[in-house]
Amino acid sequence: MITAMLFAGGVGTRMKQTDMPKQFLEIGGKPIIIRTLEHFSKHENVDAIVVACIEEWIPHLLNLISVYQIEKVKAVVPGGPTGFASIHNGVMKTAEFQKDPDDLILICDGVRPMLSKKLIDDCIDAAKRFGTAVPVTPSIDSLLYSEDGSTCGKSYPRGSMYVTQAPQGYTMKRILWAHEEAEKRGIINPISTSELFIELGETVHLFPGERNNIKVTTPEDLEILRAGYFYENFKLYAREEQKGM
Repeated sequence: MITAMLFAGGVGTRMKQTDMPKQFLEIGGKPIIIRTLEHFSKHENVDAIVVACIEEWIPHLLNLISVYQIEKVKAVVPGGPTGFASIHNGVMKTAEFQKDPDDLILICDGVRPMLSKKLIDDCIDAAKRFGTAVPVTPSIDSLLYSEDGSTCGKSYPRGSMYVTQAPQGYTMKRILWAHEEAEKRGIINPISTSELFIELGETVHLFPGERNNIKVTTPEDLEILRAGYFYENFKLYAREEQKGM
């Protein structure tokens, strides 16, 4: 069994929106969270979906799921005060019905509306083979290290630096072990699941991600995606017009 676990428990402070969390903002006339959900709902190998959502926005999300007829959503659970807490709630809910240790969980932020079927395929394949699967893209920028943001005395070789993406895939055996160990060791807020494993002294398997798999974090991300959807719709309109000539 394969379950996609989406976490959408944040309010998106970097988006500078005060009235609506970023996952509910629209791109091309459809909420970001719905576009992300559709990729997993339509994937033939994904059996179920669990979403961790801001508690007060759960009724709104459930309504959207109904309106857009998103299939496979088995549960929507309250998010937590941190991203890791939201993921933990979703993982524990998944563990209630996904009992086989070799079953897979695909953990993904709810604000990746551009992820592809191939990326989900590759994540599933790698997770089955290695137990862990983290999509990454090579860094194309030079990286400097600074404690204070004003001075720097250290740089990192660009060729060995990678940017993590999602979905990240894990067997239930591996993810439940990691969350149990995090509780035992007092690890309360790793930035991502892959970093949790690394903090626990484990290695994770990397596989190629996709540069257009944008995580919507800032207003600039939102504008880039909106422009992309506008361009794609314009090309479709132009092709239809040409056919009618």
